[in-house]
Amino acid sequence: MTTYLLAGGGTAGHVNPLLAVADGIRRREPDAEILVLGTQEGLEARLVPERGYELLIIPKVPFPRRPNRAALRFPVAFVRAVARVRGYIRDRGVDVVVGFGGYASTPAYLAAGRERIPFVVHEANARPGLANVLGARRAAGVGVTFAGTPIRRGEVVGMPLRPEIVDLDRAALRAEAAAHFGLDPAKKTLVTIGGSLGARRLNEAFAGSWRDVLGSGWQLLHATGERSELVDPGAPGYAMVRYIDRMDLAFALADLMVARAGSSTVSEVSALGIPAVYVPYAVGNGEQRLNASSAIEAGAAILIEDAEFTADRVRSEIVPLLQDEERLTAMAAAAEKVGERRGTENVIAMVDRALRR
Repeated sequence: MTTYLLAGGGTAGHVNPLLAVADGIRRREPDAEILVLGTQEGLEARLVPERGYELLIIPKVPFPRRPNRAALRFPVAFVRAVARVRGYIRDRGVDVVVGFGGYASTPAYLAAGRERIPFVVHEANARPGLANVLGARRAAGVGVTFAGTPIRRGEVVGMPLRPEIVDLDRAALRAEAAAHFGLDPAKKTLVTIGGSLGARRLNEAFAGSWRDVLGSGWQLLHATGERSELVDPGAPGYAMVRYIDRMDLAFALADLMVARAGSSTVSEVSALGIPAVYVPYAVGNGEQRLNASSAIEAGAAILIEDAEFTADRVRSEIVPLLQDEERLTAMAAAAEKVGERRGTENVIAMVDRALRR
């Protein structure tokens, strides 16, 4: 029996691919022991136990960005975190570590190296995080989601995706999806999402242009986010929801997506062959813009900068796109070519190679 230690967390971008790989291993090896390393503060503290995996806790030890008290405490705290992971590896007989970035990954990579067991790195974003850049130097394998990711020895494996996305038959599910959201399965549907908390720029743009979308003959599914104060106008053909808990149904209905460009979103939309308009989040280190670049270069998507995404821009660029069936068909075909549905299997194959060394 093989014992796997999967390390990562903090955000959904780290936790979701980790859980996809965990589920893939469990389907293949029901008797394998799958452990997850994370912190008490990240999303993993809730999502990992809910999925039925054991969560091993280490303290959150962020790399210091400036000289202060936290920087003075960092060396001792980090050494203790590595020591704790080494204890987990020994006590539980861990055979291999798989890291997905985040606070738990760097201690896991160092502990694996010192315990002389192989470790594999998966980087979800086109601009890699510090933990994975450091881990890639000595990893047995380094998988990346997007071509061109600047990380040592990176091999394009795609994003590990949830089974309900990988196996999604959009056509077969369309009628159910339309009924779920109160829309017409026979009408083309634009779906816009901005994450669980919403995206103010997207919300404001569609609040001022939803009549134009409906006037083009399309219908609109608009996920505003849980903090949004937008009021649902109750117009036929315009489904406004705070949160979508069945993204498989939203994807089944989508003939065009307008969304942020998080790595999971870009990977899922491309894998499903859905044309897209990406509006990268303007805060951060620019990774969302890079995440979308492969799809844009392939002709599967277009990009509109956050500061430029207004109701007028929806009217001038997106509404004409809705009426250009030939272009949408070409974008969908390009998305199918650039998308990757076998990310989970590809990461597991990389782990298998590491175990055979």
